[in-house]
Amino acid sequence: MTEKKSFLEEVIDGLSQEQKTLPCKYLYDARGSLLFEEICELDEYYPTRTELAIMHRYSEEVSSQVGEEALLIEYGSGSSRKTRLLLDSLREPSCYVPIDISPEILADSAAAIAKIYPDLEVHPLCADYLSPVAIPIPEKQFRRRVVYFPGSTIGNFEPVEALEFLARMARQAGSGGGVLIGVDLRKDSQVLERAYDDARGVTAQFDLNLLVRMNRELGADFPLDDFRHTARWEPDLGRVEMRLVCKAACRVDIAGHAFDFSAGEYIHTESAYKYDVGEFASLATKAGLSPQTVWTDDSKKFSIHYLTVPDSLGFQSGSDREPIDPDLG
Repeated sequence: MTEKKSFLEEVIDGLSQEQKTLPCKYLYDARGSLLFEEICELDEYYPTRTELAIMHRYSEEVSSQVGEEALLIEYGSGSSRKTRLLLDSLREPSCYVPIDISPEILADSAAAIAKIYPDLEVHPLCADYLSPVAIPIPEKQFRRRVVYFPGSTIGNFEPVEALEFLARMARQAGSGGGVLIGVDLRKDSQVLERAYDDARGVTAQFDLNLLVRMNRELGADFPLDDFRHTARWEPDLGRVEMRLVCKAACRVDIAGHAFDFSAGEYIHTESAYKYDVGEFASLATKAGLSPQTVWTDDSKKFSIHYLTVPDSLGFQSGSDREPIDPDLG
């Protein structure tokens, strides 16, 4: 297994590329997570309210697909607002395992869930869900594991990475398990760009906070006033790119490593790929998942997919391993 890189190592690697880049997961420190919650309330940012509306409208159908006594695993749980809506509709869920990289947000949301649902086992895990995570076995019996990945975060992965990640989700759910996932759909470029570069500048604060974090945690010396946030739809790639653009030439030092920026050069901080329904279903099928149901809003802005893991794949329940070779038993 490849050794996990530190924040500093990933920053040095990313800024050393010809096209400077940084992993979007580092946008979500405590302040970044709070800013993202604020983004979700903006008029321009349609995904959250659209997904919530879909969940309200089809909650009974979603519950029927997930089934009774499910062990619910949520990647990137955040405030768990959408999770509460899902839990309200589920039939006797066995256990809830929220996984989040931010300890403060995770502790608050897990405590809130435990208070609202006193009969539900809650086992929060502070971890990077991009890495293999051991899921605790609850005291209560459960019928299947269901991985819940709301929002449009799957769009942050490069297509090859998305395929690998979906396959990992299948292994985590195990044979007979399920995946409930939010997927943003392709639409007008102006709608997309406004969603990632709002008039109030909240998304700009969210993006620029990554520079603040590197200055604070890594001893970097980014001149904050010399960078600005922008978002651009790239139709050939099918994605929105969030960028931190250097306004004036400067040199930045991070732990003894110097990085030169020319005016107009940018750091690519996040990709947001958009799919159509059939395109995503095809990707999920390649990952070993079986598409069951997809729910969308009337305007086809957003979609929620329920996928299952066929028993024939031979995944051990909840494993993060490859399928069992039948010849090896």
